[in-house]
Amino acid sequence: MNHLRIALWGVLPYLALAVLVTGTAWRYRYDRFGFTTRSSQLHEHRLLAVGGPLFHYGLLFVAAGHAIGLLVPEPLTERVRVHEWLYHLNALVVGGTAGLATLAGLAVLLYRRLRVPAVRAATSRSDRAVYPLLVCVLLAGLTATATTLRPHPYDYRVGVSVWFRSLFTLDPDVSAMAHAPLAYQVHALLGLALFALVPFSRLVHAFTAPLGYLTRPYIVYRSHGVRRRPAAPFPGPGRDTVARR
Repeated sequence: MNHLRIALWGVLPYLALAVLVTGTAWRYRYDRFGFTTRSSQLHEHRLLAVGGPLFHYGLLFVAAGHAIGLLVPEPLTERVRVHEWLYHLNALVVGGTAGLATLAGLAVLLYRRLRVPAVRAATSRSDRAVYPLLVCVLLAGLTATATTLRPHPYDYRVGVSVWFRSLFTLDPDVSAMAHAPLAYQVHALLGLALFALVPFSRLVHAFTAPLGYLTRPYIVYRSHGVRRRPAAPFPGPGRDTVARR
C-alpha cells in the first residue's frame, strides 16, 4: 500500500509534468501551426456564442480559484484576517458557480458538436478522449467542493494544498494527499491525466492565448489633410475613337 501511495502521489505528478513539458515542446517543434482549436465558427455560431464564453470564462475563474487555494498557505490568510468560514464560503460560492458555469458551457459545446453534422465530422480522436475526461474532472471538482457543506468539512489547505506545494520542493508529502477524501484524490488523478493529455489535444492552444493583446497599445489613425484628386471619368466610345485618330 505504501508503494502505491508513493507511486500515485510521489511519482505520478512528475511523470505528468514531464509528459506535459516534453509533449508541448515536441508539438511546437513539429506541429507549430497545429496550436489551434480548429475553429468551427463557420459551421455554427449561435450555440458557440453561448457555450464558448461560459466555458472559457468559467474555466478561467476555476483555474484562479485553484491557484489561490493550493498556493496560498493558511497562515497567510489568517495574517490578513480572513476567517476560516469566510474563506470556505467564498470557495463554495465562487468556486461552485465557476465550476457550474464551466460545466454548462461544456455541455452546450458538446451538444453543438453532436447536433451539427459539420462540427461532428471535424471531431478528432483526441477530442473523443479529452471531452469525457473534462466532464469527469469538473464533476469530481464539484463533488469535492460540495463536501464543504458538511458540518465538519475537510480542510484541504492542511492536506491537498500541503501536498501540492511540497511537489515544488521535490519532497512530496505523500501522507498529506493519501489521507485526503476520495473525491479530492479522484479529482487530482483526473487532473493529472488531463495535463498529460494537453499536448496531444486541442487544449494545447491555451499556451498560445493572445495575452499580449490586453496590453498592446491602440492603433491611432490620423489624417494628414491630403485630398485625393477625383478619378478621371472613364472614356466613352466616342472619346476613345477621337483619341485614336
